[in-house]
Amino acid sequence: MPTTRFPLKPLLLTALGLRLATAALAQQKADYPIQAVSFTKVKLADNFWLPRLKTNTDVTIPASFQRCEATNRVKNFEMAAAKSGKFATTYPFDDTDIYKTIEGAAYSMQLEPDAKLNAYVDELIQKVAAAQEPDGYLYTARTIDPQHPHAWAGKERWEKERELSHELYNAGHLYEAAVAHYEATGKRNLLNIALKNADLVCATFGPGKRAVAPGHEIVEMGLVKLYRATGQPRYLATAKFFLDQRGQYKGYDPKSPDVWKNGAYWQDHQPVVAQKEAIGHAVRAEYLYSAMADVAALTGDKPLLAAVDSIWQNMVGKKLYVTGGTGAASDGERFGQNYELPNATAYNETCASVADVYWQQRMWQLHGDAKYADVLEKVLYNGLISGVGLDGKSFFYSNAMQVKNAADLAHPEAQRSGWFDCSCCPTNLARLFPALPGYVYGQQGRDVLVNLFVSSTADLQVGKEKVQLVQQNNYPWDGGLQFTVNPARATAFNLLVRIPGWARGEALPTNLYTFAQPSAAKVEVKVNGQPVPYQLRNGYAVLPRKWRKGDVVTVTLPMEVRRVVANPNVREDLGKVALQRGPLMYCAEWTDNQGRASNLIVPPTAQFTATYKPEMLNGVTTLTATVPAVQVNEATSSIQTVQQTLTAIPYYAWANRGKGEMTVWFPAKVVDVDLVTRPVVQKEEKK
Repeated sequence: MPTTRFPLKPLLLTALGLRLATAALAQQKADYPIQAVSFTKVKLADNFWLPRLKTNTDVTIPASFQRCEATNRVKNFEMAAAKSGKFATTYPFDDTDIYKTIEGAAYSMQLEPDAKLNAYVDELIQKVAAAQEPDGYLYTARTIDPQHPHAWAGKERWEKERELSHELYNAGHLYEAAVAHYEATGKRNLLNIALKNADLVCATFGPGKRAVAPGHEIVEMGLVKLYRATGQPRYLATAKFFLDQRGQYKGYDPKSPDVWKNGAYWQDHQPVVAQKEAIGHAVRAEYLYSAMADVAALTGDKPLLAAVDSIWQNMVGKKLYVTGGTGAASDGERFGQNYELPNATAYNETCASVADVYWQQRMWQLHGDAKYADVLEKVLYNGLISGVGLDGKSFFYSNAMQVKNAADLAHPEAQRSGWFDCSCCPTNLARLFPALPGYVYGQQGRDVLVNLFVSSTADLQVGKEKVQLVQQNNYPWDGGLQFTVNPARATAFNLLVRIPGWARGEALPTNLYTFAQPSAAKVEVKVNGQPVPYQLRNGYAVLPRKWRKGDVVTVTLPMEVRRVVANPNVREDLGKVALQRGPLMYCAEWTDNQGRASNLIVPPTAQFTATYKPEMLNGVTTLTATVPAVQVNEATSSIQTVQQTLTAIPYYAWANRGKGEMTVWFPAKVVDVDLVTRPVVQKEEKK
């Protein structure tokens, strides 16, 4: 794919596109109480996120397209257009890697125009259009050779949708890419493909027609996005229909404890309004919960809202890793039981973190409580960006919590990979990163809410007045935040700045994790240099004022090193502590700690020093302390502790310097010793 950049002329919506947008606005009535400020209105100037977005634009997206070419994902569309050949990749959902990368490219081009990338995407869209069947069906795993479709697909369309085919999953990612491309470029070429397919889906599924609970959710989210873009009620109605089909299938055994046999793996064990627990495949689940929030917001469905609220409480209260990762069990990439959060076998799929960001954003838009943004921030800065290497082209599919022995080191997830047969995670990251500006701000009437602390300039409209909001900081390394308010003319509104839970003494908005000791440090808020009292509402400092050009708000967040302890029910973490500074969780890696990480102890008396090191791992703040380290003398079979410097790095940055031990949780004292026999590697005799 070409990478040379040329400025693009601003892309204007066609008259038809304007009518489409106007129709959508006219049709929609109910919606989220809080609206996110569009990514197109926020321009980043940030030292933490902007380089990552640039790496995504310059490296990740081109690499994703190149790998889609090299692995025959693009060829599948070409063969489908020719109706000749043999499906050339492994999974029937491989089509989505192209859709997700197009989505990322669309967002990226809005932020940084690129004429050659624009032309390449249009070429890909032409190939997608050519692969679409006349009635709108689009699924290369069948269209290439309908007489011999993919083994997961079934003999007829939709036959295996509940279990394996992923026909509707492919459609959902197509819809999301199409809306992103339309919003970013104003062009309808991909949107028309999506609408044709969605009309087929709506004609096929619904009351009195075919019924199914989609096996891998996301079509529901995609249909909602098409509804928003067009205002066509059938798209929202079909999204709700798919939600309502869960728990209706008679082929499962509801009494079986096996999630595969009772439908829980697919979240199909109960009607959605009866579900109270995060269960089954974590990515599918969090896409489902995102769609439940969407439909609840747009229809006012109170039972649906109550269900998704209960599921959120269960997940954040009993099933969330301290890094924000979700999905403890590798068998099925799924949630475990309550408090089942193992470290050595933690799965934490990167895609699950992407899905969780979508879900937390929607919960925040529903309720306006900072606790949802607190969880979103935890995921973003820890369990999500750990999924991509600093080079932008190496990835984790699952994100470990500890690597400590020979078996761990031999596991493929002990080091990053360039691509996977199932490569959903790299392409999911490619689409999320450039959309990040859309997660910074929200509005509700005359309330302007600041959720994320990212240096940027936002162009807002409060009532009838234009307001520019300039944010400057060195977050997450420094807790000093500055906001300059520039209304076109003096304007009264409320500026709500999130005071993170970690700055208010909450490690998490549930009792799953808490800080080991309280802190006396306070958050300080000033307006034009003068301290101001403020009301704390739902985790936000509310600053009502008639704002004038050049008004400056400063917020100082305490950036202490805090010890985090887990709920006693999380037996894996009893007697252990994790380290947090600001929003970042830390880990110890072998390369900074004399070749080991699993032998380090962090007693309550350890005093940590935070030091910013611009030359290390693209610039990180490290934590150091003198702590006891367990050492074994093999000659005498004796064990002792010695004082050693512990160096901890942000969790997201691990595994960028080779393969070795790593740990997030540290014992606070020695209470037992596990005897592990290291395998002896026999030297092979030369022949």
